[in-house]
Amino acid sequence: MSDSQEATSPVAGIGGPAACVCKVELRVSCKSLLDRDTLNKSDPCVILMVQNQGQWTELDRTEVIKSNLNPVFAKVLMLDYYFEEVQKLRFEVYDIHGAHSIGTRDDDFLGGVECTLGQIVAQKKMMKPLLLKYGKYAGKSTITIHAEEISGNNGYVELSFCAKKLDDKDLFSKSDPFLEIYRINDDGTEQLVHRTEVIKNNLNPVWEPFKVSLISLCSCDDERKLKCLVWDYDSRGKHDFIGEFYTNFKEMQKISSGNKVTWECINPKYKLKKKNYKNSGLVILSDLKLHRVYSFLDYIMGGCQIHFTVAIDFTASNGDPRNSCSLHYINPYQPNEYLKALIAVGEICQDYDSDKRFSALGFGARIPPNYEVSHDFAINFNPEDDECEEIQGVVEAYQNCLPKIQLYGPTNVAPIINRIAKQAAGKEPIKDASLYHILLILTDGVVTDMADTREAIVRASYQPMSIIIVGVGNADFTDMQILDGDDGVLRSPKGEPVLRDIVQFVPFRDFKTASPAALAKCVLAEVPKQVVEYFSHKAIPPMNPVLNSSPNSIANTPE
Repeated sequence: MSDSQEATSPVAGIGGPAACVCKVELRVSCKSLLDRDTLNKSDPCVILMVQNQGQWTELDRTEVIKSNLNPVFAKVLMLDYYFEEVQKLRFEVYDIHGAHSIGTRDDDFLGGVECTLGQIVAQKKMMKPLLLKYGKYAGKSTITIHAEEISGNNGYVELSFCAKKLDDKDLFSKSDPFLEIYRINDDGTEQLVHRTEVIKNNLNPVWEPFKVSLISLCSCDDERKLKCLVWDYDSRGKHDFIGEFYTNFKEMQKISSGNKVTWECINPKYKLKKKNYKNSGLVILSDLKLHRVYSFLDYIMGGCQIHFTVAIDFTASNGDPRNSCSLHYINPYQPNEYLKALIAVGEICQDYDSDKRFSALGFGARIPPNYEVSHDFAINFNPEDDECEEIQGVVEAYQNCLPKIQLYGPTNVAPIINRIAKQAAGKEPIKDASLYHILLILTDGVVTDMADTREAIVRASYQPMSIIIVGVGNADFTDMQILDGDDGVLRSPKGEPVLRDIVQFVPFRDFKTASPAALAKCVLAEVPKQVVEYFSHKAIPPMNPVLNSSPNSIANTPE
């Protein structure tokens, strides 16, 4: 039984960490495997290995199929797919003897093949000969790998099947039935979607509910034909055919409260030979739950607003704004790095905020009227309303602010993170997906209050917000990488981990020669995933779900 889940598809950032474009499902089958067993046929299993930093490690493995040299495995192997990376894979086929560990004996090895995920995705269906050690062919053995892209716009369905009055195929006991579901592809080929467990000695089996993605079940085509087969299990692999029926997902969805969908299980040979033949039993769909897996666009199109806040570093290390060497110098012909980063990120965020009003804050300066140091002030000097009209309003507030303040220090960012986290939390528990916050921090150096900042980020990870930090200037930002969870889980000084990875840090100098779009693409690449992770964790659906639900049989749940 396999659980299939989908993911959102944020675009990969240029020059930044790879963002998962999508997930890919792999389905595996083999033909003409070597027979390693004396009395029976081999009991094959496929192990999927991935290469990381030159080392091969096991990612997943299929089920074991007893006594079969032409196995079609039901287990779905799922991987994240990165367009910009070479993802090396190795498929190894073993003959399993009992429960001992795989690979302990050379004679268990039936062959293997190496390839990249990109090759499989490009071909969609790839068949390769299996190779033994030293590149020797494993007879005529082949492995076939089918790839299917899983996008955020798909969901999964949970199906519950049972049967009644199945034909008895065993002489001294009752049949041991299992059910197989195949999808009929456009080219007429059949793809195994799911194989149930075997119910021993029972003509009225009730199989365990199972989940399968809609793209796997029917390629998201409700009317695509599905072929369903019922077998009597045989431990030697020679399963007896009980019967079959055809259906589609549209027919399955006719199920409603109190009503079940029933098919006659037909054995075509019996139907031709026996005059009074009716069927070989009934197969019943007793329950269907359709789960929606929400994407970033589902939340945005459902009305979720992105509120953008920028926090600007006004510490003395930036240099006197009146000096052309200062990072805050206002050049009438060219924006400084602070403005470039602000405009690049802000112009994208403003598309997701209906009122186009943005909070603009400063830290590390002495501010009027008393010129006391503040690490959390509105750059328009209006404590009651720190918002500016559109990005241009933020730019103007920044330019007007510079002559009125004294650059000072230290570089403390925890107060502003705590401020936005408090706003994101609101006064009442969050019940809908109406608002998400993005905090852009622009700084010229490593933060001074690192311990407080780590604590603030851990607290903020429980709120609907993301933090983007752009390092301006040529300082050594090595210590800032700790705040970006890409290399490990960020923890508070007390050891508490973040609930979600919400911080993205990049030095602006990496994008000096690139277009502003490249910076924005990099720093915003992870935001869609972070939005979905927050609302999914809280089990909050979009305000206007795309999928309509029936209260009796349909469940819309974020994953």
